[in-house]
Amino acid sequence: MQQQSQIRTLLGFPVIVAALGYFVDIYDLLLFGIVRVPSLRDMGLDADTAGTLILNWQMTGLLLGGIIWGVLGDKRGRLSVLFGSIIVYSLANIACGFLPQMNFGDKVTIYAALRFIAGIGLAGELGAGITLVAESLPKELRAIGTSIVAGFGLMGAVVAQLTVQLAGSWTIAYFIGGGLGLLLLLLRIGVYESGMYREIEKDRSVKKGNFVSFFTSGERFVRYLKCIAIGMPTWFCIGILAVMANQFAPAMGIASIDPGKAIMWAYVGISAGDFASGFLSHRLRSRKRAILLMMAFTILGIVGMLTSAKTEALYYFYCAWLGLGTGYWAMFVTVAAEQFGTNIRSTATTTVPNMVRGLVPVMLLGFDYFKPGFGVIGSAIAVGIVVFALGIYATATISETHGRELDFVE
Repeated sequence: MQQQSQIRTLLGFPVIVAALGYFVDIYDLLLFGIVRVPSLRDMGLDADTAGTLILNWQMTGLLLGGIIWGVLGDKRGRLSVLFGSIIVYSLANIACGFLPQMNFGDKVTIYAALRFIAGIGLAGELGAGITLVAESLPKELRAIGTSIVAGFGLMGAVVAQLTVQLAGSWTIAYFIGGGLGLLLLLLRIGVYESGMYREIEKDRSVKKGNFVSFFTSGERFVRYLKCIAIGMPTWFCIGILAVMANQFAPAMGIASIDPGKAIMWAYVGISAGDFASGFLSHRLRSRKRAILLMMAFTILGIVGMLTSAKTEALYYFYCAWLGLGTGYWAMFVTVAAEQFGTNIRSTATTTVPNMVRGLVPVMLLGFDYFKPGFGVIGSAIAVGIVVFALGIYATATISETHGRELDFVE
């Protein structure tokens, strides 16, 4: 009877709606990486130079949007973000589908502006969803619930790749992504606000959504930085080894590697890894040990990829391996939610993953900086060493949050 009750709780409306929202979010977030080469070539643009610029603008939008939606989630409620963010990125993605017809200016500038706006919208979905689920579920089910949200949601990347292939047009894929987002708004009408947030909503003595507070306390600032560092290896694997996969082909003696397929296989692994990470953390009764084990598994996969991936199929195999290892994404965001009080929890949970995404341009700068001297593979190794060193140190030294009560304020 207890097990049936737990299953009903885990499959409740907040978890289902958050999972569907993250599914659409990931579809739209990764869609540019999947259609980067064909979309830019269709418009007569350089896939690498222009592609890196546009990706950097999207990631910058995520960084800014994370702050905006995070603060809004604490000041106005979690639901305000769930509604507002999806409207912004859905309309931006629909606009991307009309790019070939936009002849009033520089295509790269227009594309970058639309992906920047999409990035702002996409920044709010995961943090608000995880915050709402974490505050709605019993503490013993929290890890499993958030892993269900992320595990299902991350399949959006797979569907995005399949949509591009089946539709035969990158513009149609953008229209579908935007349309799915607008349809999801109808489901969100029945979602209720977090009970923990409602308890402090009217309390004017509690300062809510104060982003500056992360920098006014040394201990809190270090806590915040550690949360960011834990997630960095995930986007190193996606942003460099998957999105820029075509750049590794010549160095590995492979005729060609399709970044879209590399992203798809990575997210097949990530989806499975996110489901597994919640159950692993639940079994080990530790967030930290689960994340460290998955980081070690990822490092083994990177070594295998960069030393023995001599065929296109083998490269995709290792992308799936890295995805499985970096599938602690939901766990890392859950850790961020559990580290901070209800009055700044949405701000933390929304900004932390977007700070990680916003660091992708920095990783790409390092990747491009080391390439002339080290080559593509050596450059990836150099950046990877820095990223994983920071991630492992942060995970090992941050406080354990398994089973922590969340009904507190900073």
